[in-house]
Formats: sequence, C-alpha cells, structure tokens
Amino acid sequence: MDAIRNPFAPGAGTQPPELTGRDQLLEQGRVAVARGLAGRAAKSFIAVGLRGVGKTVLLNRLVETARAVGSRTCFIEVREDRPFTVLLAAQLRAIVLELDRMGAVNEGAKRAVRVLRSFLGAISVKLGELEVGLSVSPEEGTADSGQLDVDLPLLFQAIGEAARARGTGLTLFIDELQYLSRDELSALIMAIHRTAQLGLPIVLIGAGLPQIVGLSGESKSYAERLFDFPPLGPLSRADAIRALAGPAAAEGVVFAAEALDEIVRVTLGYPYFLQEWGYEIWNMAARSPITQEDAVAAGPAVLRKLDSGFFRVRYDRMTPSERGYLRAMAQLGPGPHRSGDIADLLGMKVTSVGPLRSRLIRKGMVYAPAHGDTAFTVPLFDQFMQRQMPHWTAEPGGQREEDA
Repeated sequence: MDAIRNPFAPGAGTQPPELTGRDQLLEQGRVAVARGLAGRAAKSFIAVGLRGVGKTVLLNRLVETARAVGSRTCFIEVREDRPFTVLLAAQLRAIVLELDRMGAVNEGAKRAVRVLRSFLGAISVKLGELEVGLSVSPEEGTADSGQLDVDLPLLFQAIGEAARARGTGLTLFIDELQYLSRDELSALIMAIHRTAQLGLPIVLIGAGLPQIVGLSGESKSYAERLFDFPPLGPLSRADAIRALAGPAAAEGVVFAAEALDEIVRVTLGYPYFLQEWGYEIWNMAARSPITQEDAVAAGPAVLRKLDSGFFRVRYDRMTPSERGYLRAMAQLGPGPHRSGDIADLLGMKVTSVGPLRSRLIRKGMVYAPAHGDTAFTVPLFDQFMQRQMPHWTAEPGGQREEDA
C-alpha cells in the first residue's frame, strides 16, 4: 500500500496517530496544572513504566495541555552524561527571563532573575562548564551556597513567587528521572516540597522506569505523600486494537480481526511495538483488508529493525559480564526471576553477582519488582538476547558466548 499514507509513527517519543488508553493520566495532568494555576493544592506525579509504554509521548501531550491552560513549561530529559543542574539551569533561565519581560516592571520577577544568577554562579564554580549568561547582579546569600539541597528549594521559591505575581505558573516536565543522582533527586523533591508548602504554582510531571519509586522513597521519606506514582503499562486488548484500527480506518484501510489478534499477541500491547508492527505491515501489505498472513509475514522484518535499533543500542552499552547476566535472565524466560536462580545459572554466588545486578539497575536495563527479584525494563528483551547470543552457555564462576 501507499507508504506516504502510512499513518503509523514508530520512534522515540513520537506522537502516535491515536493516543489510546491514557485518558485517566491525561486528565490527572490537566487537573494538576489547572489547580496549580488557580492557587489550589496540586499534587505532582511521576508516571512509572517500562520502555516502550509511551511515557515520553504522555509527557509531550501534557506539555501541550499545560500551555493551553496558560502555564509556562520546561521539558528536560535527564542524561547519564550531563549534570542535571546544567540541563535544569538552561531551561529555568528562559523561564525567568520570560517572566521578567511579561509586562510592567515587577520586583518578584526581577528577584527571580537575581536568584537564578546566584544559583548559576554557584554551580558554575562547582562544574566549571556553565556559561552564566545573565547580566545582572546576584542576590547574595540566596541560592548561592553551592549545596544543591539548600539552593534549589530557594530558587524554586523565587520562581514560584514570580510566576504567581505574573498570574501564571510553571509546569516542569522531567523524563528519565531514574538517572538522577541521589543528591539531585533529593534536592528536586525538596524543592517541590517547598513550593507545595507555600502554595506556589509549580507542578512537576515526570516519568521514569519502575526503580524511581524506590529511589524517591530512599531519597526522602515523604516523597510518596508528595507525589503520585501512576503505573503506565501495556494497552488493554481493546485499546491496542483501537490504536491500530482507528488510524488505518481514517485512511480507508481495514485490518482483519485475525490480523489484529496476531499483532496484539506478538507486541503484548506495548504502544511502541504496536507502532512498529503497524508501520511495517502497512508497507508490506498489497491491499486492504490487511490479513493475518500479512501480519505474520511482516514479523521478521520488524524484528530485524528492532534488533538493529531499539534493542541493539541498549545491548551495545553492556559489558561482556553484563550481557552474560542478561542472557542468563533470558534463559529463564521473560521474568521476573529470583536473584538466586540467576546466580545459580551463572555458577556464581548471589553476593558475587550483586554488584553486576546493581550496575544493570543503574543503567536502566533491569529493576527489582520485589525484594530479591529482577526483571527486564525493556519488553521482549529476553527474546532479543536469545537471538543475539543463541549458543550462550554458563560455566562455573562465569559465563561465555560460544558464537561471539
């Protein structure tokens, strides 16, 4: 069929043609932002889910919602290779300058610029890599200690007061929160806690892998009262079918019921995989209706694409020993798996594989759904590992890959 008319949109954070199954979270975000703007208590939230469930898509849609109701927004994707404070400072600089220029001279807005200047000066001294870029004098003694857990709450307070004075608010969208260091996460939680206590119009809407719930609780005991952690999982069968059939119908194309059943079966209802399968099947099918045979025939092409991209970029970040650990997990099936079972398969003691497991959690490859359990953060990764290392065997005290 005509590839130009293909409605499906696989990609990292790419908006799908039809966002299904997320109405409750979209409404939760809309209400939180609107309550913040109205000066009412607004509970921030962090959406939690595996790779491929559409966390970034959800955040991007909520950015549009926040702007539509009058909130200022900033979007940050936390990175492992860059300090969070540098990413945050660049976004907040744009916000405070916008607040300062909104209308008549306002002391609250002017003060926010000075406090940000103080904050930037302190972190630039520590990081040695930040261009301050504000031609104002700092507010000496405020947010300039160089201690993030002290300075960030003061900075957020100043920005929140400026936003309130201008009749607006700020919604912070932060993706990949699990990559924050313990100190960064603690300071961020404290900053949101401070603005919530003062009733200031700042709301955090974030997203992260499942370990962010435990990390938040370990960082600050009150995090679970400050934030909601709504789970984001695969779509229900009905929503998955809507995500496929709706966009196709808009182009005059029909999926046979058997084709939809096949796609839902192989994708497990994960939104990213639905888009990949839908895209590839559309391009390979000769005509409407799209049949089960079309869906099955497209499978190998989709897997080759995923193996060379979505899965491969994660595999390439792993050391040989980390790959062995993941392959042992794959040998046991989709999971979750007991740490002892993985260690037994590797011929090692649980205490010996503990540091390896911890590294994989930090890299965002696995998480602990319960004490002593380990599961993949990437759906279908067990199948990829078996395709990638088909002749893997374990040996006492380690592991090897026969067909490396």
